[in-house]
Amino acid sequence: MKVADFSFDLPAELIAQFPPDERGSSRLLVLDRQTGGVVHSSIRDIGQFLKAGDLLLLNDTKVFPARLLGEREPGGGAVEVMLVSRLDDERWEALVHPGQRMKPGRRVRCERGGRMLHGEVLEQRFFGRRVMRFWADEPGPVIELIEAIGHVPLPPYIKRPDLDIDRDRYQTVFARESGSIAAPTAGLHFTDAILESLEQAGVERTAITLHVGYGTFKPVRETEVEAHTVDPERYAISADAAARINRAIDERRRIVAVGTTTTRAIEAAVARGGGHVEAGSADTSLFIFPGHRFRAVGALVTNFHLPASSLLMLVSAFGGRDAVLDAYRQAVRERYRFYSYGDAMLIV
Repeated sequence: MKVADFSFDLPAELIAQFPPDERGSSRLLVLDRQTGGVVHSSIRDIGQFLKAGDLLLLNDTKVFPARLLGEREPGGGAVEVMLVSRLDDERWEALVHPGQRMKPGRRVRCERGGRMLHGEVLEQRFFGRRVMRFWADEPGPVIELIEAIGHVPLPPYIKRPDLDIDRDRYQTVFARESGSIAAPTAGLHFTDAILESLEQAGVERTAITLHVGYGTFKPVRETEVEAHTVDPERYAISADAAARINRAIDERRRIVAVGTTTTRAIEAAVARGGGHVEAGSADTSLFIFPGHRFRAVGALVTNFHLPASSLLMLVSAFGGRDAVLDAYRQAVRERYRFYSYGDAMLIV
């Protein structure tokens, strides 16, 4: 299967650079994967396409301000540090730019609002990654200082600095567990009012946790889809969520996954559990592309994704490549907003 088969033309002006003026005002393209039919609607009206007994499955991960801006010590020179994964209270795996001079032993200083964070490169790893140790002059946990002075890690296709508004809008209203460096963007469309209206209509709701890592931006560099791999990510399922998911599976009720991260986690968990899910945590490097047999997900809420990306391949696996790409072409003609801060799509 060719990666080029998942390409489409997208005018640059359709890449959303800001969130919509009001959360919950996004447009919604609804694709019927059986007929290929498309309906243009609004996220506020998503309840029209769901039914009592559906289980809405969310990812309650919380984005933390993983992007640190500072300068080298000594000598100055601007440095950007993207925290990728936390190893312990002081050590993190990170990406550093520019990285040529950031050898083991080199230090950085990050300051914001009069507060200072120090860092030192301990180890150089593959693909430009570093192990870094961080400390502060002030008392208290280092993570609290990172939360205070860090910047929202907006994706690279948003061509502007992060703003105060991003601390709220690049976060779902149901975010609970801090650990992601990218938002589960399909969840950004939901408001408390929308979720409440679905609950009143008989749509059950539960959440799992998958912390979105830097791999979500990893491009597909191979020419053959099957040659691509995705970076492992850790997910966690509570006992209550596992019970709700398993009950929906046993009763043959539809599970509506909100986002590709949720889809990967639940499909991996069901495969691991032989048809049901078990409470607990595990890593998954599941790569979903056309040919995958979905064992849990019966409907999918998602955003519009980059051409030739692993996320578009997942959506195509669920909705059918031809139907999805045709829906994308319609979205371009109708001037939908694309990517993280863009509009939404529901595949039923």
